[in-house]
Amino acid sequence: MKKSIALLAMSVLSAAALAHGTASQHAAESMPMPMGGPDMQQMHEQMHGPGMGHPGDPSQVTRTLEIVLDDSLRFVPAELTVKVGETVRFFLKNSGQQPHSMMIGPLAQLQTHAAMMANMPSMPHAAPNLLELKPGKRGGLVWQFDQPGTVDFACLTAGHLDAGMVGKIVVTE
Repeated sequence: MKKSIALLAMSVLSAAALAHGTASQHAAESMPMPMGGPDMQQMHEQMHGPGMGHPGDPSQVTRTLEIVLDDSLRFVPAELTVKVGETVRFFLKNSGQQPHSMMIGPLAQLQTHAAMMANMPSMPHAAPNLLELKPGKRGGLVWQFDQPGTVDFACLTAGHLDAGMVGKIVVTE
């Protein structure tokens, strides 16, 4: 009897999952897609807000700013100044014994993203405004700033943002 109930439950769950997948697939297929694929800059601004800049062209880099990430859970330096229109290469060095990252964006969205990453630690994360580094590794991120103001950055490794691993980029005229 128990075996029959278990088989019945598995059948119902399988059918429900199949129906959900089919409905989701039809909904995705009915969504309009612009010619040539999605507008990544528009999607980026919708997710992170206008004014924080966008991925830069490496051939247009005007200077390189070095940032050290370490196990004191601080960026060194934690505040940087750039000019509107400037394309900067952030050269990051993880001198710690644990993974670290740098993501550029508004602090509220960085906090939301950090919480999401904490709930899915094994999921690979890729974004044009994110660089993740294993211990002892180096890497670069090229970014162009298009409006004056202040842009935040933070380490989204679980617990690091909450411990104060944040910084600011001041964009001047």
